[in-house]
Amino acid sequence: MSTRGDYASRALLSLALHAEGSRPTSVRDVAERTGLPQPYLEQILLALKGAGLVRSKRGVGGGYVLARHPSEITLGQIVSAVDGPIVAGDFGEPHQNGACNHEGQCVLLSVWAEVGGHMRDHLDSFTLADMVVRAQGSQPVAAATTPELVEPVRSTA
Repeated sequence: MSTRGDYASRALLSLALHAEGSRPTSVRDVAERTGLPQPYLEQILLALKGAGLVRSKRGVGGGYVLARHPSEITLGQIVSAVDGPIVAGDFGEPHQNGACNHEGQCVLLSVWAEVGGHMRDHLDSFTLADMVVRAQGSQPVAAATTPELVEPVRSTA
């Protein structure tokens, strides 16, 4: 997760937490509530606007609002909007552009692609609405208990 992806998620969570009748929230207010630097936040919100996740209103009383209901925006969409495709590294694709020219490289590229897929799926399983519930203390924040994270059994042969 990049800083940019984290900041974008925090900014949209702030908009979701304070969606008072869909009135726009100023960048300054979001920056104050989240502790994020305002100039960087402005750039991030512009990227989120370009991705269709927020709408803006200019002038007095202007600011940003979510473009969709929080239940229709996933963390994966937010991160992708500011970071591009969610991948486990910039290693290329198996069987393309000579990626399999060296021993073991193709196998590992396939694994990295799988890891990226799992990251995308996991981030897409969380909506802003889920984060609002957690932030308001209605649901405890669970520790990571994903069975796939258990140490693999090693062969002694």
